[in-house]
Amino acid sequence: MSTFRAPEKMSDEVYDDAKIIRSWTRNAAPWTAAVREGAIESRRLATDGAIIDAVLSRSPARVLDIGCGEGWLARALAARDIEVVGVDAIPSLVEAARASGGGDFRVMSYEEIAAGKLALSVDAIVCNFSLIGRESVERLIESAPALLNPQGSLIAQTLHPLISCSALPYRDGWRDGSWAGFDGEFTDPAPWYFRTIESWMSLFAKSGFRSTEIREPIHPETQKPASIIFTARVY
Repeated sequence: MSTFRAPEKMSDEVYDDAKIIRSWTRNAAPWTAAVREGAIESRRLATDGAIIDAVLSRSPARVLDIGCGEGWLARALAARDIEVVGVDAIPSLVEAARASGGGDFRVMSYEEIAAGKLALSVDAIVCNFSLIGRESVERLIESAPALLNPQGSLIAQTLHPLISCSALPYRDGWRDGSWAGFDGEFTDPAPWYFRTIESWMSLFAKSGFRSTEIREPIHPETQKPASIIFTARVY
């Protein structure tokens, strides 16, 4: 899983990660096509380059890409001589990533990672628009320091809370998803859990990260933040 769209309204439903997984399973094929055809403007103009730059700034030798999707980021990092392990909960996305190469790709849920079933140590963990759920994301981030080498970092890109909030209340909560702007092949948009900047920072701190830096990539046409990137360090 790699990105999502801003909501049109807050959700009154109680969602869980199962609905997110079902949505991405159904939309894996059109998503893979959209990424590989460069059909998402904000990615082309701002966010893809921003996450690559953020990872390269840490000079990692080995990276764990959580929510790797069809593997585009792993391929981009591998081209820069970085070893990448990519994990995703959607088997068809992992299959697409394996077919294109660039990393060691595995099917694994966030719950399995949090339970310690991923036995490795890396210099950086990257989550590129893949921190969508609530409890699963919290447990994942809480478990992340155990996967990092002593000088390691967690790098997470997500929608900018102030921009994606739109006219809705600025508070944590589930939001209905949307495939607005995508073609008709996409169905059943995944819900996602909105967090304020304060909430993100609090989650990193209570998970054992000692410092967190923020980058705000600017969309060259709108001149507004296209996303927000957190770099949380364990030292």
